Amino acid sequence: MTAFQPVKPHRTFEDLSVGEQRTSRSITVTEEEIVRFARSYDPQWFHSDPEAARQSVFGEVVASGIHVLALWRQLDHEINADIDFVCGVGWDALRLKRAVRAGDTIHVTSEIVELRPSGSTPDRGTAMTRYAVVRADGTEMLTFTSINLVYTRAGRTRAGRD
Repeated sequence: MTAFQPVKPHRTFEDLSVGEQRTSRSITVTEEEIVRFARSYDPQWFHSDPEAARQSVFGEVVASGIHVLALWRQLDHEINADIDFVCGVGWDALRLKRAVRAGDTIHVTSEIVELRPSGSTPDRGTAMTRYAVVRADGTEMLTFTSINLVYTRAGRTRAGRD
């Protein structure tokens, strides 16, 4: 994975639109990175031990859900770093639909599904975004809806982010 190149967020709540879709570049997941991540963060034997994993229901090591989410996060920053997020406040309907295996080529898709101005804090609004980690053949591997607070133009100015 290449290093993330920071982008100054400039798109505020008013710049977003329901239905807006974005797609990241593709990456290929390796066994080495699956095992390395698992040994550091999720040492389940079917993630971290290639020999033992042959006896699992997967028949080989597979990426942990936390690893897939870390890959999503990296790819999402490449496609949505221009949005001036206040912060994320939750995920709904998170589903690990298929195991990510060594050799899988994946990318991330995002679609804004709902925008709501804040009723109590006019410097932000809520953006609901449906995300998917998708294998090259079109199979969705992981899906969820992310709930994020996004600065409005007025909020961005008050926060000194101009």
